[in-house]
Amino acid sequence: MSQSLAHLNALPAEAARSEFLKCCGAQRWAQEMTAARPFAGLDELLTTADRVWRSMSEADWQEAFRAHPKIGEKKAATSQAEQAERWSAQEQAGVTRASIKTISELAQRNREYEERFGFIFIVCATGKSSEEMLAIINRRIQNDPETELRAAAQEQHQITRLRLEKLLDRDPGPSS
Repeated sequence: MSQSLAHLNALPAEAARSEFLKCCGAQRWAQEMTAARPFAGLDELLTTADRVWRSMSEADWQEAFRAHPKIGEKKAATSQAEQAERWSAQEQAGVTRASIKTISELAQRNREYEERFGFIFIVCATGKSSEEMLAIINRRIQNDPETELRAAAQEQHQITRLRLEKLLDRDPGPSS
């Protein structure tokens, strides 16, 4: 068991819930992950995260979506921990190198997407260029609402798993 996981397991419930909310903004998900501790290892943590995510409702999914800034923006609709904001910025690094034209197109497609589906465009942006994200939104905006909600939930799930791994890789110093 890594020192970081031992630290997460030992945190008081409210502090652990705050740590989990950095990974996924759904309150119920964070609460259930907190209650499922202690975890024997990363595999158990990720398996539990998968199981809990699959049990979430559409409302839970949308709550998690609101904890993300729109692609190309810095602030989410709901408040985020500073660490979650840094992770979002790192995940969207591909946008910082985009042309003004691409950034403008992404912003326009983000507005159209949100009008069509009622939630922001969610994509696991890690390692993707702005052009790739634009191609993805152009493809996904054609989905029917139910298909797109499930696609967005799958992307959120990928983001959550990556952030859990980041959470455990960090120095376990004081909880923020």
